[in-house]
Amino acid sequence: MRLDKLGVSFCTRMTCDDNSITNAVEIYDSARGGTHLMASNNDSGVREYDMARFQLLNHYRFPWPVNHTSMSPDCKIFVVVGDHKDALLIDSQNGKTVATVVGHQDYSFASSWHPDGRIFATGNQDKTCRVWDIRKLSVPVATLKGNLGAIRSVRFSLDGQFMVVAEPADFVHVYSTKGDFKMQQEIDFFGEISGVSLSPDDESLFIGIWDRTYASLLQYNKRHTYGYLDSYL
Repeated sequence: MRLDKLGVSFCTRMTCDDNSITNAVEIYDSARGGTHLMASNNDSGVREYDMARFQLLNHYRFPWPVNHTSMSPDCKIFVVVGDHKDALLIDSQNGKTVATVVGHQDYSFASSWHPDGRIFATGNQDKTCRVWDIRKLSVPVATLKGNLGAIRSVRFSLDGQFMVVAEPADFVHVYSTKGDFKMQQEIDFFGEISGVSLSPDDESLFIGIWDRTYASLLQYNKRHTYGYLDSYL
């Protein structure tokens, strides 16, 4: 326990490796109960922690630095992307590779699962976000191209209707998951992007801007269009 810093309940060093950058952290409710944390690290490791007991549960090792991981909604498998063209689907119980996802041309930095547990997306340095169906991994469901650079952040809304994709700067894309992701809204602004997130009720989209001069948090609210008869429903 850490009592010397207000608000810090636990602190640990994940690795003593010289290349010890933590690239991503995901917090989720485990199927076995309790809240877990999964950290993706540049030392080619993924570590899973029990947040109630502050205990290391699993340490998965890979042949390349891991940039991002995402646990499936049923917590049975998780996707791993990093400094390699391929993504991996890993069995969360035994750490074995379930499938290798081939298609990107460069390193990947982001991943996310659709709430249905069948669809997931990967964001890559080849300037594409590719959407995959675990029932047919030979070809992506959709290949979505960015304007400027690598896809650094991907998020599905909790209701599954939208997917948000962020480039490294200036552009965030909001796709409708219906109709093969062909409908989209592009948010164009000025600034380096640290990440995107959606509120629990899916009503707000937050974009982190890490520009040294214009550092900020942008909030966009969902716009609703109601017809005359909607008041009776």
